[in-house]
Amino acid sequence: MTKLLKKSLKKLLNWLKKYFAGGLWHKIVVILLFLIFILSIFMYSIAEWYIHSESKVPITYGVSFVPDYAESLGLNPQSTMQSLLNIGVRQFRLTSYWSDLAPTSKSYDFSLLDWQFKLAEQYGAKVTLTVGLRQPRWPECHIPSWAVNEPTATWEKQLYAFIKAIVNRYKNSPALQNYQLENEYFLRGFGTCTNFSRQRLVHEYNLVKSLDNRHPIIVGRSNNAIGIPLGNPKPDMYSISIYTRVWDANITHQYLTYPFPSWYYAFLAGIQKIILGKNMVIDEMQAEAWPPDGKSITQVNLAQQNKTMNASDLKYSFEFAKKTGMKSVDMWGAEYWYYRMIILHDPSLWNVAVKEFSKN
Repeated sequence: MTKLLKKSLKKLLNWLKKYFAGGLWHKIVVILLFLIFILSIFMYSIAEWYIHSESKVPITYGVSFVPDYAESLGLNPQSTMQSLLNIGVRQFRLTSYWSDLAPTSKSYDFSLLDWQFKLAEQYGAKVTLTVGLRQPRWPECHIPSWAVNEPTATWEKQLYAFIKAIVNRYKNSPALQNYQLENEYFLRGFGTCTNFSRQRLVHEYNLVKSLDNRHPIIVGRSNNAIGIPLGNPKPDMYSISIYTRVWDANITHQYLTYPFPSWYYAFLAGIQKIILGKNMVIDEMQAEAWPPDGKSITQVNLAQQNKTMNASDLKYSFEFAKKTGMKSVDMWGAEYWYYRMIILHDPSLWNVAVKEFSKN
């Protein structure tokens, strides 16, 4: 322990001792501060243990990729994915939107996902395939228009049939690494989802396992909540989303920077590993701008975008993810980097990505 730390702790203890000698409220404040201090030391110790336990495992950066989003930015989805492969991306989280791949209740069109798997296979890239109703990107729950007004019991059966078709089609692809079942399933405050049935989640898990027990299944949690996912299903591993700066649309209507340091997420991964024996990966590390007031990226200018994501911020996101100790990281916003370069003629984010993936 350094002399400076000893001196600081001595001053703190002396202050607490004097303050504790006051009235009842002084005592309550001191006790609360002491408990917070002990809890912080406990959490930090778990975080350091986890980081050390994973220190010999190499980190792998990947990206989430959504063709619909690339297209909404005015990009060619195939050119976008090809360009990501060209700079060294070899890990993708791909979506299987029910609304995209099931044009009618009696027909499927897998062409959109087929070309993504084909490209991944061609370059030896690995794929995490998201399955289920709730998947990455707004509106989160991607239900086909033809199923919107169907009774729950009816559309659930149709969803299960769709999941079965997806798993059977891609389970033998050499690119497939694992599945992510749904996406932040119980996060009620974001998206247009209304069905949060744990029974459905468990049924989907059992269905995927029965069809393919060779590939691990990931279940994602939200980004900041303290807690251990003790309920069913019990997947092979968990994932977490990390956002550091967002637009608060509910209370302040301003940008909000979360106060959580990287070691906080290492604690979440560590305590989970100790209690459940399950590892955790980062499925979304914020790496794109967050526009205000519910606007889309294309509705705000570059100066506004830079308030939440510029080249320095992107470097910080890569480094932040590394400091959590988790070894599989999918960056969130790769389509956006390409958009900045191709549409806005600003290659600054793309250049950062080129440098980071050259180390991959």
